[in-house]
Amino acid sequence: MAIGLLHSAHHAIDEEARAEVDVLNSRLEKTNQLTKKIQFCLGHLEASGQSVREVAGPLSGETKRLQLLGNNVDAVLAAIERLRQPADSKDNEEQIIRAGPEKAGLSNYLACLKRLNRSFNDMQASNLRANQHTMADLTRLITTGSSQLENYFDKHLRGETPRSIEPLHFITKDKSFPVLSQDITTRLGLVYAHLSSSNLHGGHDSPVSSIYAEVRGPYLSSSLANLAAASVNTAKKKNPGAMYRAGTNGIGTYAKAMEGIFLSEYDNICSIFTRDVWGTLFQFTCQAALTELARTIRELNAHIKAHLGTDCYLAYEVTDILSNISGNLDARTGELKASLSAALKPVRETAKLSLAELLEDTKRKVGGVQALQPDGASTPLVSELVQRLQAMVAFLRPISSIMISLGDGGWKANAASSGRAADAIPSLVSFDIGADGRDLFAHYCLDSIDILLSSLEQRAKALLRSKAVVGVFIANSVVIIERMVRDSDLGPLLDSRLDTLEQWRKKATASYTDICKDLSVYLFDTIHTNRSQRPTSGQTDSASVVKGLSSKDKDKIKEKFTQFNGAFDDMVSKHRSYSMEREVRAMFGEDIRQKLQPLYDRFWDRYHEIDKGKGKYVKYDKSSIAAVFLSLAS
Repeated sequence: MAIGLLHSAHHAIDEEARAEVDVLNSRLEKTNQLTKKIQFCLGHLEASGQSVREVAGPLSGETKRLQLLGNNVDAVLAAIERLRQPADSKDNEEQIIRAGPEKAGLSNYLACLKRLNRSFNDMQASNLRANQHTMADLTRLITTGSSQLENYFDKHLRGETPRSIEPLHFITKDKSFPVLSQDITTRLGLVYAHLSSSNLHGGHDSPVSSIYAEVRGPYLSSSLANLAAASVNTAKKKNPGAMYRAGTNGIGTYAKAMEGIFLSEYDNICSIFTRDVWGTLFQFTCQAALTELARTIRELNAHIKAHLGTDCYLAYEVTDILSNISGNLDARTGELKASLSAALKPVRETAKLSLAELLEDTKRKVGGVQALQPDGASTPLVSELVQRLQAMVAFLRPISSIMISLGDGGWKANAASSGRAADAIPSLVSFDIGADGRDLFAHYCLDSIDILLSSLEQRAKALLRSKAVVGVFIANSVVIIERMVRDSDLGPLLDSRLDTLEQWRKKATASYTDICKDLSVYLFDTIHTNRSQRPTSGQTDSASVVKGLSSKDKDKIKEKFTQFNGAFDDMVSKHRSYSMEREVRAMFGEDIRQKLQPLYDRFWDRYHEIDKGKGKYVKYDKSSIAAVFLSLAS
């Protein structure tokens, strides 16, 4: 029974499974039928889609082209809108331009001009014919704006620029020369920066650069005008023959003021303008003042040439002063060196020529002497020459520079005439780099002294009959020269070189003591003896010598003593009558003593017994004549 129940249960399950399979088969059949219908619909749809594609393809391409065209049209419209904006805002910008930088405010005005320039550049780049009228309006506004900025620059610069200032106020109080205020330089700098950025108004030839030079140039020249005139006026001395003394001309103050005011002006230019125009604009601004300086130097040069003997030192001083400020300005600015050199050139050339001219002047003055003192006293020309050389020491620096450019001996007349051209500009090649200006000046002094003494000797020989007086005259001149040199600033320069004067001392001494030859003749005896009666040498007893003389020889000895006494007394008298410098008298007296005293002592030792001590023929014994010789030197 149990087995039957189990069999019935399995049968029920199988029936249920068959029923489910039948249901699934029925659904599968329906799915197949639906799939066939879908495939049929898809095929039909594909055929319809193909027809649609065949029709819609051309329409799609055209639509894309229309979309691209639409986008392009939108872009053009946007560009036109942007380009129309300046035209739309032109009225607002024009109002700012008409108001000007004063009313609109400088920063607002400059911003307006920048916008106008930007708009103009954009329109110019678009090159649309429709914008031509607007571009013309913008050009008009930009031109008007730039012109107003130039007027603004001019107005404010003139407002800050006095007609002139008094330089002495700043020099005497050691104050810096005035510069433009920072506010003004900032404003003017903004104006210049804007105009130069337009590429139409920049550079040293820009309108505002020209305005600056036109306004500040007269201010500089007017401020310096009085000092320029003073430099010329102070060159005229109350005593035309007086020697020029350093610092008595106004050129030093003039140059100091010029340096100070020029440097202040350079600071102004650097505060307003860009570096590329500093140098050129500085030159333009200072040109009027430099022209006035050149005119002043020419007037001074004419005065110096007319009074070269006394005022050549002014040429040296001017050369030194202008060379100094030229170096200072060049170090600070890098400018004006050529202009200052050109202005200085006439005086520097005169200073060069003066060295040779002074030597020639010495010859002319000595040659023009019509008479000399019969007692051998020196001439004032000697002191005058040494004083001239002493005065030159105060200007040793410019003189050294000039002498280096001339070369050693270049100051001589023949060297000057055959040397460099007078108008040649000195260059580095023309200088002896190894030359020492102090040595060259020492050589010049020695040449001057030698020319003076040579000329004096020639003139003395022509005017003074006596060789002794000529000797006194030359010796006096040598001693005066030596004394003046040693007692002045020439001493350190020439002290070790005065050996050349020794030659002149020897010549003077030889000329003066030439009379000793005549006197010594009286002290030489001629004794006629035979071989057996020859006098012995060495210490001689006068009595025995005289005793051995014949009466004829005794008469000759007496005559020699008499002649010597007369000539010696005459020589002593003249010696004491001459005007001798203390050193000269001592020098000549000692030389005479050395030449005559040994001869007289010998002669006296041999023959003083000729008059047996009566003094009739033998006027001087050895001690008395020695005293006379000593007196000659004191």
